[in-house]
Order: sequence, then C-alpha cells, then structure tokens
Amino acid sequence: MYPETADIETSSADYAKRFSGPAGEWMLKIQEQIVTDWMKSLPNATILDVGGGHGQLAIPFARLGHPVTVLGSDATCGLRLQNEKYITFKTGNVIDLPFPDKSFDAVMCIRLIPHCTRWPELIGQLCRVARQLVIVDYPTIQSINVFSSSMFGLKKKLEGNTRPFTLFKHSEIMNEFQKNNFEKESCRAQFFLPMVLHRKLNSPALSSCLEGLFRMTGLTALFGSPVLLEMKRQ
Repeated sequence: MYPETADIETSSADYAKRFSGPAGEWMLKIQEQIVTDWMKSLPNATILDVGGGHGQLAIPFARLGHPVTVLGSDATCGLRLQNEKYITFKTGNVIDLPFPDKSFDAVMCIRLIPHCTRWPELIGQLCRVARQLVIVDYPTIQSINVFSSSMFGLKKKLEGNTRPFTLFKHSEIMNEFQKNNFEKESCRAQFFLPMVLHRKLNSPALSSCLEGLFRMTGLTALFGSPVLLEMKRQ
C-alpha cells in the first residue's frame, strides 16, 4: 500500500454520486470549460492526470483526442476509465510518480491535494514530470470554507458521503510551486457559494444566476472556492 491513497475514494462509484444529477453535471462543466480554455495553447498535448480515476478531466480530454495517462493508487481507480480508448491507466505512488522528468506536456491533479497529507511532495512530483503546465485545484481558507470545520456535521447530514479536507492559503500553494520553478499563469475561483448548497438546490439555472451575481460583484474572485490554478514552468 502506498503512503498516500486518497484517490481510491475519489475514483469510486460512491464519490461519483456527488456529481450526479443536474447540479453535479453543471459543476463539472464549469470546471471542464475553464481547463479546456487553458489547454487551447497546447493542442494534442500529452496529459498525465494524477489521481484522476474519477474521470472528471481525463475523459473529456481523451475524447478531444489528447493522449491521456491516469495514475491511480490502486487498480480499482481505473474502473471508470475502462471504455475510454485514448486513456492509459497505470498504478503507482502519487508522491513518487513512476515517470521520468518532463514526461508529459501537461499534468493535472483534481480533487486530490486537499486530501493528501504530504501535499508538498505531491506538488513537487507534479512539477517534476511536467514539461510545460501543471493544473490543480484546492479549497481556500479565504472563502466561506473557513466555516467548514464547525459545519462539518451538518454537511455530512446533507451529503452523507463527505469527508474532512485541508484548506489552504493561496500563498501556501504558490510557494510550493515556486520552489519547483513554476509560476502562476491563470487562476479561477469556481464558486462563491458552497458546493453542498448547489447540490441541494439541484437547479443549474438558479445556481448559475446566483453565481453570476457574485462573479459580477467580484466576490467570487476574492472569496470563491475551490480554486483552479494553472502553473507554467519557468
């Protein structure tokens, strides 16, 4: 067993239920559109998706024709990807990636950093194997998430299958990337309101309206979460 295996849960069918239905599909589409816009500068790029057995980005990018490799901590992490012809699945240690330096044009890591206790090592490995870009997401303490600890019991009642996660200051994440010679290219906060609220509303039209208002006022840019971050090798 590898020392960090949080991706086993995020690759499971139970975790996928968190993004089922209209609200879940709407949230995933926002994530996908942001990353797709960033990747336009790298057509046909080779992609490594670390912990990406959930398929949230691996599947859409494979269907766009990108050669995608997904690294999972266990063979079960690849079950959701079996029918995707442009995806290669490998098992390995997420904090000691089994690939040479600069093996892939772009490296992605979604839904993993906040559940990885040795996240600085994870970031170091993402940077090591990326030729050009690293794309990650993380929840920030500079958001409504600051109340997540005190509200965890209520959130678990509402969602059932939630789990604790680490909140980060933007500077913490940036500093680790800078240590590895990567600088910020783009940064987008996805939502101002907690994702659990959007799941319970289950109305993409209403959620889009609410989030549109917060984005227009600048509140999402200041206090939104989770944050999608595009880092470029210097």
